[in-house]
Amino acid sequence: MRSPQYSAAAGRRAARRRTGRLGTLAVAVTLAAALTGCDTGTPAGRAAATPAASVTADAVEPLAGAPEPRLPVTVRSADGKDVTVTSADRIVPLTGSLSEIVFTLGFGEQVVARDITATFEQAEKLPVVTRAHDVSAEGVLSLRPTVVLADTTTGPAEALSQIRDAGIALVVVDPAKELADVGRRIDAVAAALGVESAGDELEARTRSRIAAVRKTIPARPEDDGPRVAFLYLRGTASVYLLGGGASGASSLLEAAGAVDAGKASGLTKDFTAITSEALAEAAPDAILVMTKGLDSVGGVDGLVRIPGVAETPAGMDRRVVSIDDGVLLNYGPRTDRVLAELVEQLYPEEGKGA
Repeated sequence: MRSPQYSAAAGRRAARRRTGRLGTLAVAVTLAAALTGCDTGTPAGRAAATPAASVTADAVEPLAGAPEPRLPVTVRSADGKDVTVTSADRIVPLTGSLSEIVFTLGFGEQVVARDITATFEQAEKLPVVTRAHDVSAEGVLSLRPTVVLADTTTGPAEALSQIRDAGIALVVVDPAKELADVGRRIDAVAAALGVESAGDELEARTRSRIAAVRKTIPARPEDDGPRVAFLYLRGTASVYLLGGGASGASSLLEAAGAVDAGKASGLTKDFTAITSEALAEAAPDAILVMTKGLDSVGGVDGLVRIPGVAETPAGMDRRVVSIDDGVLLNYGPRTDRVLAELVEQLYPEEGKGA
């Protein structure tokens, strides 16, 4: 039996199809009146793949056994340079998502620093070598790394040049933007550290776990999943953005059986400023946010005070999905946990399908 929450959402989608945007606003007004009074966060020798740890545990799950790098290796960096890595004894990953892969491959003891976005518990005691999101070349070099991993979004460029000019092996990896990038990123990091077989194992484990989560998504007619708007919020800086097709969230939402409301409403860029008009066009049934972003606006009560949010089906239902900033868009070894959490929050009343 479908939950009342699902039935209401389905009804709203049907209304949108019948009457278009004006119909959506009419439905919104009707539901707002009803809700008045609501004051609106395995290779041999390794263990076989097992179900992932609890999605609430902010920790990575390394492969069994210690990694045995086969070095030196020469790899092609995403910035067009051939880089030779001779040692993985002292590793500095410069993004949280790269740190996640390095630790999961089993190199946690060799990591000597972290980026501020590496928030999982195994990395929390490491020195931070970024200021805001800018890399401190001096901080990195003071730790005498043998290999530094970055991606094309890491900056400033001068800092990376300074690290490379000091003779450090600096490997740049293309960033992850969708679910299909998970395996590529794992392979690139594993190759740079000389453990390609471990990379193959981790990729297979991650792919298997993601597939297992997808089987739990409640069945529904094609293209009739909940419309979900991804909002990027930083209340302390008055930053309120609506994700579009290039936000990085579309692939995850679609894997969860949902529709990216921003993308479906015609937003092709990564983000656009939130306006009442843009939210009315997106007409989300649910809103996806990062946990710290939700906290920064005062929780759900503060979220629905952002102009236009309270008038959406999601705002009227106070239907908000909140996932930790440090993992939501990493597209790495913990993506199955992110997907499981997304599914659990999107379909709390429906149980799990086959």
